[in-house]
Amino acid sequence: MLNLSSIMKPNEIMKNWIDPEAKAEAERYDNPIPSRTLILTTLEQLDLPQSHAELVDHFDIHDQKSIDALSHRLIAMVRDGQLSKDGFKFQPIGEQPTFDATVYINNKGFGSAHIDGQNDLLLPERELRLVFNGDRVKVRQTSVDRKGKAWGFITEVTQHRVKQLIGKLAVHEGEYFLQPSAPNAHQPIPLEKELIEHAQAKVGENLRVAIDDYPTREEFSTGHIIQSMSDKADTEIIIPQTILEFGLPYEFPEEVVKDAESFKEPSKKDIEGRIDLRDLPLVTIDGEDARDFDDAVYAEKRSGGGYRVVVAIADVSHYVRLGKPLDDEAQERGTSVYFPHFVLPMLPEALSNGLCSLNPHVDRLCMVCDLKLSRAGRVMSYEFYPSVMHSKARLTYTQVGNYFDGQTDAIPDDKNIQKSLNTLFQLYQTLKGLRAKRHAMEFETIETYMTFDELGGIKEILPRTRNEAHKLIEECMLLANVAAAEFSLQHDIPMLYRVHEAPEFSRIQKVKDFVKLLGLPFPDQPTQADYQRVIEATKDRIDAPSIHAVLLRSMMQAYYGAKNAGHYGLAYEAYTHFTSPIRRYPDLLLHRAIKAHLQQKPYPLSGAALDDAGEQFSRTERRADEASRSVTTWLKCHYMKQHLGEEFIGIISAVTEFGLFVTLKDLYVDGMIHVSQLGDDFFLYDQASQSLVGQNRGQIFGLGDEVKIKVAAVNLDERKIDFELMQQITHAGRVIRQKAPRSSKTQATEQVFNVPSETTSTQERDTRKKEKSKSKPSSYAKKSAKKSSPASVSKPVKEKKKVKVKKKKSNAKPKSE
Repeated sequence: MLNLSSIMKPNEIMKNWIDPEAKAEAERYDNPIPSRTLILTTLEQLDLPQSHAELVDHFDIHDQKSIDALSHRLIAMVRDGQLSKDGFKFQPIGEQPTFDATVYINNKGFGSAHIDGQNDLLLPERELRLVFNGDRVKVRQTSVDRKGKAWGFITEVTQHRVKQLIGKLAVHEGEYFLQPSAPNAHQPIPLEKELIEHAQAKVGENLRVAIDDYPTREEFSTGHIIQSMSDKADTEIIIPQTILEFGLPYEFPEEVVKDAESFKEPSKKDIEGRIDLRDLPLVTIDGEDARDFDDAVYAEKRSGGGYRVVVAIADVSHYVRLGKPLDDEAQERGTSVYFPHFVLPMLPEALSNGLCSLNPHVDRLCMVCDLKLSRAGRVMSYEFYPSVMHSKARLTYTQVGNYFDGQTDAIPDDKNIQKSLNTLFQLYQTLKGLRAKRHAMEFETIETYMTFDELGGIKEILPRTRNEAHKLIEECMLLANVAAAEFSLQHDIPMLYRVHEAPEFSRIQKVKDFVKLLGLPFPDQPTQADYQRVIEATKDRIDAPSIHAVLLRSMMQAYYGAKNAGHYGLAYEAYTHFTSPIRRYPDLLLHRAIKAHLQQKPYPLSGAALDDAGEQFSRTERRADEASRSVTTWLKCHYMKQHLGEEFIGIISAVTEFGLFVTLKDLYVDGMIHVSQLGDDFFLYDQASQSLVGQNRGQIFGLGDEVKIKVAAVNLDERKIDFELMQQITHAGRVIRQKAPRSSKTQATEQVFNVPSETTSTQERDTRKKEKSKSKPSSYAKKSAKKSSPASVSKPVKEKKKVKVKKKKSNAKPKSE
C-alpha cells in the first residue's frame, strides 16, 4: 500500500483515501485533492452517480478551499469529456455513444453540434477552440444543465471545411494576427512579422490567409498571407469572405472543368433511344436575370377532354456520371448557392449555362414527365422518359404575366406557343382550386430583391411581386415532383424524398394560445386545413404578415430522407425534387434512379448509402441558406449605416422577452428595439398574445403595431441593427391619439409614450437617462468581460446588458419546395 505520509507535509491532516497519483498531486498543489484518476475509479466502484456534496463526504474533505477545488476539478472533467453531468450528479462517460455532427457557430460566438435526427449539443468555449464553423466532428454528450440543455465534447475533428479566411490585420503586444469576422471570430490566425512586412500590410487592412496548421485546445491556428484586399471595398469583400467562412467550395478543380468541357452538342448517338419532342412548342419561363434554364413546359387539350402537360427537365445525369471528377465535385457542393447579384454554381458554366441549360433554338437532352389530367385537374396517368427537345422561346415571368393580362404582343407571335400558354393558364385556374381544396398553405409574406451600385452596395430594396406566370410554373413543377414521388413509391425505386413533418407539440401549443386570442379555433393536432383556416381569416388584416410569421415559425425544417414521411406544408402524402438537377444534387440522384428503373439496371444508391446522402444534402442545403442569409443581412446592415439617426415607420414583426423586432415599411429591413429602451415601465412578455405589457402604465406592444423609430446603431460584425423607439403609432389596428405637448403636461405626455417630448431639454433627457439606468430591473445582468486573447483584445471591452435569447430557426421555404 502506498505510504502517503512520506509525501505530505508534517502538519497536514491525513486523508482517508489512497490516490495512485498522490505524488504528482502533492508536487502540484500545497493541499492535494483527489486526482482525476481517483475520482473516476471511485465513481466506477460506487456504480451510482454522485453529487459534489456526496463526493466531499466520501473523501472526507473539510476545508473550504479543497471543497471548492474539487468542484472545479469535477467541472473540468465534464468539460474534457471524462465525466457526464445530469443535473447535480456526476458519473463516468463510460460507453456513451459518439455521433457524427456538424459544428454551427452563430454571430454571437455560441456554438452547437448538429446531429442529424437528434437534438443539437451545445459546445462550450473550450470545444470551440478546436473548430471552425461548418467543421465535421465526432461528438458525445457530457452533461445536461439545469435548463435541460445538453452539452457535448468533441472527440475528433473529422473534416475541416474552412481552408482560407479573410479578416482584418490586428496587433496585440507586438504580435500580429488575422482577426476573422463571425462566425469564426473565435479563431484568430497568428502571423509572422516577416510575412506582414513582406506583404507591406497595415493594421486594419483586410487580408486573405491560408491555414497551415489547425488549432488545438491549447494553440491557435497558423497561416500565411495569400492576398492583400486593401484595394477592395467592404461590399466587394463580403461575398468571398462569407464563402471562405462557411467553407463553401468556390473554385472548380482543373480536372472538373476539363470533364465538363469535354462534352459537345447533342449528337445522333446521344439522341438514340430518346423520344423526340423537338416539334413541340416547349418554352422556358424564368426571371429576367436567370442564366440557367432547367425546365420547359407545354400543354394541350386532349381530344376526349382534359389536358396533357409536358414538363421537360434538363438531363444533367447524361453528363454528370458516377465516379467522375465532375460528379465528386457536384456531391461536395450539393447545391448552387445564391447570393445577392452572385451565384456559386453546383456545376461548371459549360454545363450550367451551356449543355444542361434549355436555351432557346438549340437541341437539348432532357428527362420528361408527361402527364394526362382530367377536366377537373386530376392526374389520370403519367410517364417518365428520356427525350430530346428544342425550346421555341426563352420567356420571362413579366412577359407571360403581361400576356395573361391581355397584352398579346408581350410574347412571340407564334400561334403554337400562344395556344400552349392559353391551355396552361386555363389548367392553372383549375389547379389553383384544387390547391385550395388540398389546404396547401399560402402564407402572406413579402419577398424582396435588391439593386446594387458599382461597388456592390445596396442601392434599393424593393418588394418582389408574384404574378400568374410565377404561380403557373410553380403548379407545373409541383405536378412533376409529386408524380416522381408516386412513381418511385409505386415501383419501389430507392430515392430521396423531400420530407416536411408536422409541427411538434410544443410549437403547436404556442400557436394555439396565440390563435385563441384572435378568436379562432385551433386543435391540439392541427391539419393543414386548420392552418389554412387561420391564414384565410387573417389575410386581409394589416398585421397579416406578422401573424403568418408566427404560423411559419411553428413549422419544422424540411429535409431530404430515404423514407417517405409526406410534405405537411404542401399537403402531399409524398413529395420529392425532380425539377432542378442543374442546381440541386438530390434531383440529379432521382433522375439517375428513374433512368435505372426504365433501363432495368441496378440503382445508383440504396440502403445506408442513400441515408447518408440524405444527411449530406440536407447539410449542404442548410449551409447554403445560412451563407446566403449572412450576406444579405450584412448588406442590409451596411446599407442602414447610411441612415444612422434617421426616422422611419415600421411594423412590429416579432415580440420576445428581450424586445421588439421591427420591419421598416419603406426599406424592408429588420431591426430591434431592446426592452430596456421602451421607457420607464417594467415590461413582461406575454407569450400567448405575443406582446410586451407594461406593468405600471399598461402600455402594450404587439404584433402588427405601427411604430416610429430612429436608427440608433448598426453592428456589421454581429449583423445587428438597433432602433430607438420614438413613438407608438397604432396598437391592435387602432391609432393611439397623442395630445399636443404643452409645458404643463410635458411629463404626462412622456409617461404615456415613453419618449422625451419636443419641449424637453437635453439636460433633462440626460438626467432621466441616468435615472433610468439606476432603476433598471436587476434581471438585466451585466455582460462579463471577454477573456484576454488575440481574438478579443482588438476591441475595448464594454459592459452591456445581457439577456438570454432563444435561438430561432427559420422555417420559411420557397412555396415550390
